[in-house]
Amino acid sequence: MKKDSALSQSYQDADYPIIGHGPRSMQVLLDAFKQADGSQFSDMYGKGEIIEAFEAKMAKLLGKEAAVFFPSGTMAQQIALRIWCDRRGYRTAAYHPLCHLEIHEERGLHELHGIRSILLGGEDRLITLEDIQAVGEPIGCLLLELPQREIGGQLPAYEELEAISAWCREQGIPIHLDGARLFEIVPYYGRSEAEISSLFDSVYVSFYKGIGGIAGAILAGDADLAQQSKVWKRRHGGDLISLYPYIVSSEHYLDKRLPLMESYLDGARDLSSRFNRCSRMRTVPEQPVSNMFHLHLDLPVERASALLEQTAKDTGVSFLPYLKETSPDSCAGEIHIGDRYARIPAEKLDQAFKRLEELAGQA
Repeated sequence: MKKDSALSQSYQDADYPIIGHGPRSMQVLLDAFKQADGSQFSDMYGKGEIIEAFEAKMAKLLGKEAAVFFPSGTMAQQIALRIWCDRRGYRTAAYHPLCHLEIHEERGLHELHGIRSILLGGEDRLITLEDIQAVGEPIGCLLLELPQREIGGQLPAYEELEAISAWCREQGIPIHLDGARLFEIVPYYGRSEAEISSLFDSVYVSFYKGIGGIAGAILAGDADLAQQSKVWKRRHGGDLISLYPYIVSSEHYLDKRLPLMESYLDGARDLSSRFNRCSRMRTVPEQPVSNMFHLHLDLPVERASALLEQTAKDTGVSFLPYLKETSPDSCAGEIHIGDRYARIPAEKLDQAFKRLEELAGQA
C-alpha cells in the first residue's frame, strides 16, 4: 500500500485511532509478563513445559492430534505445504492468486522447496469448488485462506467449505488452512475452532494479528506432520534456543481476546454501516463477516488522504493510517477492529462521521 506520511502521522497523533488494539509498543510485552511465573524455566530448542503445554492447549482447541509453535507463520506454512507435497509426491500447491505465499514471501515456497504454485480463481473473488475441480494436473496440496484478507476478508459459505473438503478427501488431496485470522471468523460461522479445523488436514493460526501478541504461530495436524515439522523448523533456523517471550505473549492475549471476537465483529459491522452511508464510500464486504473489511473511496488517493487527515485533526478520530490507489480516481484501505473501537465515545464517533460526510460532500 502507498504510504502517505501526513496521513500516517495524523493517525498516530489522533486521540482516537480506530484500528486494532493499540500501538505495538514495549507495553505489549510488559502487560503479557505481569503475571508470569518468574521461577518457571524457559523452553530450550522446542522442549520444555512452557512450550509443550501451550502446544497441547492449541492442539485441543483446534481439534488436532498435535501442534508445533513457530516464530513465524511464513515458516509454518511453507513447511506444512512441503510435508504434504512430499507425502503426495507432487511438487504443486494450489491457492488463491493473492495468497500470502504468492505475493509476500519472495517466492520462498519455490526457491526453498521447489514447489510450484497453481493459482485458482480470480483475484477479486473467492476460490470455488469448481475452480479446484477444473485443475488439469495433480495437486500436492490445496491451501485455503479464511478469511481472504486481500479481498476484504471475505468468506465462503460454510456449505461450500464442506463440499470442498469432502471432494478433496475423495481425491486424496490434503487441505491446509491459512487460519491466520481463524479466531476472528468463529462468531460468523457459529462453529468452534475445532469444527472449522476438522475440514482441513493442517491448520496455521497467528498470535499477533487479531490476538495482538508479539509474534508467533501454531501449526496443527496429525502427529506425523507435527514431528516432521519440528525437523523442518530446525532446518529453517526457527528452532531458537528459547521462544518463551512469544509463547507467554501468545497465551496471555489469546486468553484475553478470544472471548471478545464477537464484539469485534459487531464493531466492524457498526463501522462499515456508517461508512456505507457516507458519500463516495463503500465497504467490501458490505457487511463484514469477520473483524476486518476494506474501505473503498471514489476519490483520488491524494484527495482521500487529505479528507481523512482533516477529519482526524478536526475531531480527534482517525480512521486509516494509509491508503492504496486502485485507479486514478479511487483508492482503498484496510480496517480491522480490536480493543480500540469500544473505547471511542459514541459522541466522538458521531462527530467524526458528520465531519467526514461534510468533507466528502465538498471533495
